[in-house]
Amino acid sequence: MSDDAKTLIRCAEEADAAVIARVHMASRSATMPYLPPQTRSPEQVTRWVRDVVLKQGRTWVAVRDGEISGYASLDGDMLEHLYLRPDVRRQGIGTLLLDEVRRHSPDGLSLHVFQQNTDARAFYARHGFTVLDTDDGARNMENLPDMTLRWTPKAAR
Repeated sequence: MSDDAKTLIRCAEEADAAVIARVHMASRSATMPYLPPQTRSPEQVTRWVRDVVLKQGRTWVAVRDGEISGYASLDGDMLEHLYLRPDVRRQGIGTLLLDEVRRHSPDGLSLHVFQQNTDARAFYARHGFTVLDTDDGARNMENLPDMTLRWTPKAAR
């Protein structure tokens, strides 16, 4: 059985908020060491997930071996979040979540990524995203240079 066959993608529920918050915090800490230290408590991040992420868009979780291993959140055609637990990276889970999001974005999908996040940029490039623009960081709360990426299905090109 492939790793993909062991992973279930399902809609996130309010009861998932604390686990999603832990995934979010662990992923950012492990994969983006250039970010300023986290100042919000796990409880504050959980409230943000419950009251903002889960209510403003559609969110999916990847479940493997009964545990949430990642999540993706879509608002309109903007991929707002795609985060994985650090211990499950490079096992196809991010691709499964991205595939689910793309199924719900038939006309295309955009996202913002920090320019320093070379792993994420490479992941999205492998999945057909191209750079639309770059920014000096004025549009994000971290004030770090970022870029907008866009994926358009072949049928819409």
